[in-house]
Amino acid sequence: MKKHIIFLFFLLSLQAVAQEKQPLFNYKNGLGFLVPDSTFSLNLRFRVQSRFLMNTTSTDNFAPSSWEARVRRTRLSLSGHAFTTKLTYNIQLSFSRGDMDWSDTDASAQNVSPNVLRDAMIFYRPSKNFTLGFGQGKLPGNRQRVISSGALQFYDRSPVNANFTLDRDFGIFTTYIIGKKDFKTILKTAVSSGEGRNSNSSNAGLAYTARLELLPLGEFTDTGDYFEGDVAREERPKISIAGGYHFNDMAVRTQGQLGRDLFSAKSYHTYLVDFLLKYKGFALSSEYIRRDTEGSPITTSSDGATRNVITGDGINTQISYCFESRWEIAARHSLITPHKDIAKSFNQINQFGLGTTKYLRRHKVKAQFNIFYNHERNLTTFRDTQKNFFGVFQMEVGI
Repeated sequence: MKKHIIFLFFLLSLQAVAQEKQPLFNYKNGLGFLVPDSTFSLNLRFRVQSRFLMNTTSTDNFAPSSWEARVRRTRLSLSGHAFTTKLTYNIQLSFSRGDMDWSDTDASAQNVSPNVLRDAMIFYRPSKNFTLGFGQGKLPGNRQRVISSGALQFYDRSPVNANFTLDRDFGIFTTYIIGKKDFKTILKTAVSSGEGRNSNSSNAGLAYTARLELLPLGEFTDTGDYFEGDVAREERPKISIAGGYHFNDMAVRTQGQLGRDLFSAKSYHTYLVDFLLKYKGFALSSEYIRRDTEGSPITTSSDGATRNVITGDGINTQISYCFESRWEIAARHSLITPHKDIAKSFNQINQFGLGTTKYLRRHKVKAQFNIFYNHERNLTTFRDTQKNFFGVFQMEVGI
């Protein structure tokens, strides 16, 4: 009997040891793995964004002029820590064609391959309030850019963002937090190459970015200042006021980190201001962006062709209400006014949109339907170049 007890104790000990060597799992935010000694963790997440869009011929003729039926985004994200929780990493990959910049407007000698790699960042957090990052990631630019494309209340970001955003770049990033929950100040900076993601080489110029965020009424629920719409239904009013500045020295592309190659390098300045309010399902957000170049924004090739930095002013405003049932109604207005130097080749864009969203699992699983009126006008000839409607149905599924 004694031998049986010893043998049973031995088997239980072996089982305990075996269990200690098994990785730990969690499903709080994706699929998480943690090694037994806590020296390494890996969190896996994915999302798929499928879109069906129809453009009408004009505002008088509702016959379709074109369709967009595709998987707009398919992403895989890997994040975690290595050796110590102070050292973390974030990797994001894209797999759909529309998510890898395969278009003529993105043709650039800076990057001649599909952009599978979107983010590859290593972070070191020596203290609770300070984080240092190194690698490729989003610059601290306008609010709609720093918000994930999976956390939008419309089918995509606004035309203002499309033309003036800072996008991603490779460099050194810092985040410094001042204050506590009642009043927080967040300062973000970056020194980067200026050529955009996955660039082959960089010239002598660098890009410098800074963004300051003020949260005078305290933190948003579940970091709600980084997703659109008040899906969390804030019990108390929450406000974020932010401003930023970006200088790209010797930029080589029409939008700095994005766009086609310029015929000669141009330095430019970008100014950003945005505001956000959320309370009991109601959300109001607005952002203003301005881009100016040093000297003329137009560059000329040896055969007389021209290509210019997109300069001008853009303002985007969105208002929405999310019901307790997690149905949301929203409206958006976007206005882009180009500077006089490029008004001949770049139109004024005036766009209005209405949308409804059903959140099944907040922004992770949702269905969206939007209708937009799009009006483009040449400010040199004062002629309308495009007036039409378009409707979008989109679904997003992710973990």
